[in-house]
Amino acid sequence: MILIVLKAQIRPDRRDVWLSGIAEYKKNVNSEPGNISFDYHENVEKENEFVIVEVFRDSKAGDEHVKTDHAQKFFDFMGSVVPEKPLINFQSEDGKDAWVEMGEVTPH
Repeated sequence: MILIVLKAQIRPDRRDVWLSGIAEYKKNVNSEPGNISFDYHENVEKENEFVIVEVFRDSKAGDEHVKTDHAQKFFDFMGSVVPEKPLINFQSEDGKDAWVEMGEVTPH
């Protein structure tokens, strides 16, 4: 399992372009056979800061993702909407499930 978390500040004047572009990218990534999930969220305390959470089946799926046309185009697109380099947290646990139940919380 590959878990990637990106944090990016989006230029306010490019916000609408970003929202359109990230929505299209989400559709493309979600259609990849090795993708488990792709979500993005805006920080409610810091306007125009977004977090992207991507989960892939394994490192092969992650490698294949980066090589896709839509990923390559998105990397270039993202450069046009950010004022600084995004931050990334990359975790690789091949052979592990992407999501497991949280033991500390029990529905009641």
